Amino acid sequence: MPKRRITVLGSTGSIGTQGLEVIAQHSDKFEIVGLSAGKNVALLAEQIRKFNPQKVSVIDEKSAAVLKQNLGSTDTKIFVGENASADIAGLSCDVVLNGITGAAGLPATISALKSGAKLALANKESLVIGGKLVLDIAGENQIIPVDSEHSALAQCLRGEDKSQIKKLILTASGGPFRGKSKSELEKVTLEETLKHPTWAMGQVVTINSATLMNKGLEVIEAHLLFGIDFQNIEVVVHPQSIVHSLVEFVDGSTMAQASPPNMKVPIALALSWPDRLQEISPAIDWTKSASWDFETVDENIFPALNVARKAGLAAGTAPAVMNAANEICVQAFIERKLSFLSIVEIVNKVLENHLSSSEFIANMELNLDKLFASDKKARFDTQQLISEATS
Repeated sequence: MPKRRITVLGSTGSIGTQGLEVIAQHSDKFEIVGLSAGKNVALLAEQIRKFNPQKVSVIDEKSAAVLKQNLGSTDTKIFVGENASADIAGLSCDVVLNGITGAAGLPATISALKSGAKLALANKESLVIGGKLVLDIAGENQIIPVDSEHSALAQCLRGEDKSQIKKLILTASGGPFRGKSKSELEKVTLEETLKHPTWAMGQVVTINSATLMNKGLEVIEAHLLFGIDFQNIEVVVHPQSIVHSLVEFVDGSTMAQASPPNMKVPIALALSWPDRLQEISPAIDWTKSASWDFETVDENIFPALNVARKAGLAAGTAPAVMNAANEICVQAFIERKLSFLSIVEIVNKVLENHLSSSEFIANMELNLDKLFASDKKARFDTQQLISEATS
């Protein structure tokens, strides 16, 4: 594999730091040309000293000033602003790893695709909310999924004909509240929600995992990435998080991808796709006895999957509205202004209101300006509902 030039967006987050660990481990195969971060300038400064990128971005002038002071003399050019990551994403490189969290990653996803680079996509929200607009920009095989579930599906589908697929099966750990009743979830705390049993992730993703909204977003992502109808995409709870997803074929055969729960495996594969890198993670020890459990999802207790399917089927502005409402509700939960169960309840209400109004815009009439306007309006509407619920 020729040496690849890499840009990492969200370089100080969970995906970004693990991606840089993989790159450092295989420095003969990769070089960093750009980094993008939020406000963790101390860690960003360490990364700049280690990888010597051409350009970096931070979110505001204050962060830029602190970064410059921390670095002293540097040849690295610093971009500043909320959309500066999109400028970094447009750099000439071979692969852009988008590890930004939330809708904020959409401009960078579009910029990376327009640059012609391969997009190693961990920022599922940008594909979910951008939908057809993103797919229309992307070239064939230009988007390489980083989510462990979609990486698993991509691996299972190598060389397979789409006509042979019967269904895609996404696995979910079940999060910290697997097996809980609705009454038990009424008073769960932020601290309890953040105790994920198998994965170490940022706050937002961990909360989305607990509500199963993360899995809802992944169902939409799978539909968009692989072109499979929603009715043929299922979710099953697999608490061990060893089998990352499965594909059932028309002849009754099922193919699964299994590996220990370590995000470095899908990150490394996305960076080097279609090749594999050596010694990224310890493999499963097949000499030891183990049990793998699979359970159905109780969608009465965890309705986020149904909400996401509704948004995905409607397409257009619906997924963007759902995601925007969820981002606001999750932040309110982090700030202890909203209960756990209220997150999905309010998201569903905002989505229902949008779908029944003249503000809903279908795929055929969609453009970026309308998408961003719907996102902004949904955030305002969600704040209003939260205020009413907590007053």
